[in-house]
Amino acid sequence: MGMSVTISVATEHDAEQIFKLQYLCFQSEAALYGNYRIDPLVQSLDSVRQEVAADCVFVARLGEEVVGSVRGKITEDGAAAIGRLCVHPRLQGHGIGARLLRAAESALVEERGAKKFRLFTGHRSEGNLRLYRRVGYETVGTSEGADGVPMIVLEKPATTYATTA
Repeated sequence: MGMSVTISVATEHDAEQIFKLQYLCFQSEAALYGNYRIDPLVQSLDSVRQEVAADCVFVARLGEEVVGSVRGKITEDGAAAIGRLCVHPRLQGHGIGARLLRAAESALVEERGAKKFRLFTGHRSEGNLRLYRRVGYETVGTSEGADGVPMIVLEKPATTYATTA
């Protein structure tokens, strides 16, 4: 009998699995940009633990294994910044990323009062851009990551989260 993937709030016990999963998942992004110093690959385990404790963090589980995660927090301008969305490579393409986004968006609106969502992705990350556009995000600008990677900034109003994810 097969197991199904469940989405839940991350706990402090998940931090190490999130850390390892993030390192695995962002290898393809690093290769895409020829930059293995991108932020998700150089983040410390302690920093991940701090985010799990303070931010809105969800995980996708297959049994006891964390196979996906996403983080969100309210920024100074009141937007909900969503980031570090990742799904284990063997499970990509099955809607887990969209389910994680929906969980984070819902919690950020209902628990933290988000009025809009904002996320950043690398300008060459076509798969990410397809997902984000499919669930209602629109390009609003560009920026450069601290790691030097050119980023596309996408946003959508928080009122659309329930119907688009």
